Amino acid sequence: MVDALYIHVPFCHARCLYCDFDSRACRDGAAYDAFARAMAACIERLGTAGALAWCRTAYIGGGTPSVLGEGLVEIVRAVRAAAPELVEFSCEANPESFSAELAARLAEVGATRVSLGVQSFDDRELRALGRLHSADTARQAIAAARAAGLAVSCDLMCGIPLQTETSWGASLEAAVATEVSHVSVYPLTIEEGTPFASKVSRGALVEPDEDFQAWCMEEARRRLMGAGMHPYEVASYARPGAECAHNIAYWTGKSYLGLGRSAASMLDRATYGSLREVLGLPAACDTAARIRFVQTTDALPGVGADAPAYDVEEMTAREAAAEDLMLGMRMARGVDEGLLARAREVIGAGALDAAVDEALHRGLAVWADADGSHRLAPTHDGWLLGNELYGLLWNLASC
Repeated sequence: MVDALYIHVPFCHARCLYCDFDSRACRDGAAYDAFARAMAACIERLGTAGALAWCRTAYIGGGTPSVLGEGLVEIVRAVRAAAPELVEFSCEANPESFSAELAARLAEVGATRVSLGVQSFDDRELRALGRLHSADTARQAIAAARAAGLAVSCDLMCGIPLQTETSWGASLEAAVATEVSHVSVYPLTIEEGTPFASKVSRGALVEPDEDFQAWCMEEARRRLMGAGMHPYEVASYARPGAECAHNIAYWTGKSYLGLGRSAASMLDRATYGSLREVLGLPAACDTAARIRFVQTTDALPGVGADAPAYDVEEMTAREAAAEDLMLGMRMARGVDEGLLARAREVIGAGALDAAVDEALHRGLAVWADADGSHRLAPTHDGWLLGNELYGLLWNLASC
């Protein structure tokens, strides 16, 4: 059963200076239309095969899906027809390509949520990142989405060129003032092959200051919590009831299907077997409990003459259990005793209990009661030192 669907749109109006996502700068309306038609046809085929019959969340990302305009509307309509059980439908957008008209059309055909790539409410910082929008454009896009009845998430980035403690605080306050229901906060990373990486290598740009970024993350936590948003995941804050269900599916071991070049999928063995033919996937070995795969070409399954190609990774039951523990600890609520009990059966009580005891001893985790259950949850230090906590649990995959 596919619980979540991700669709990757490979177009942007321009590439940002820090971005290493799989996207290409393009302003070709014919290319947009051809992509939208092909994706809608692929989704219709999957719907006919029943592949999305129980899908609960959908997310269209990129790239910049909003550059497709009416093509994005057509994809949303196709997904709604193929996945009748959806409870949340998110579309990413950039402010400069998002309008009141597009917001209304998306809401009309069944989108429920928009995630806007704002990054900063400071125009100098936006220019330094290579963004095409201004702070005012971002505010207008947020207002348009809210007026259309869409829930709104705002992405902010810290540790970027020209940013100061004052400007970071101002961006946080600006986001709160727009009354968005969700904010995601990310530290800038310098990715190989990007213009920022080239600037760093020749001394034209300094690496982000990790201490400053840590302060920014702490300040975001303080201000956003003070505004009534709770940190439900390591980088995300939401008002009550506005958590992103699609992201939660990723962190809680749900099966998800990705469509489009570079889109990632993760399916349990049974779901993989049922979808293998319709997606054109290779057979999995008998020891695989979970299969991850990434589409490596533009071709879509069942559309056109070319078949898609994939990079496939097979995971044992032990690896899958360790991954569930690691990803579950990205959530503020942590993992419940049911997951721990299942992992103990697969991994072994000795190894699992030793890892849990070490996390507790190092102050990275604590036993807590949440969601009506007794849970192992990350502490504040576990949130700040996430890589240490995640590594401790992922090491159980090979003990």
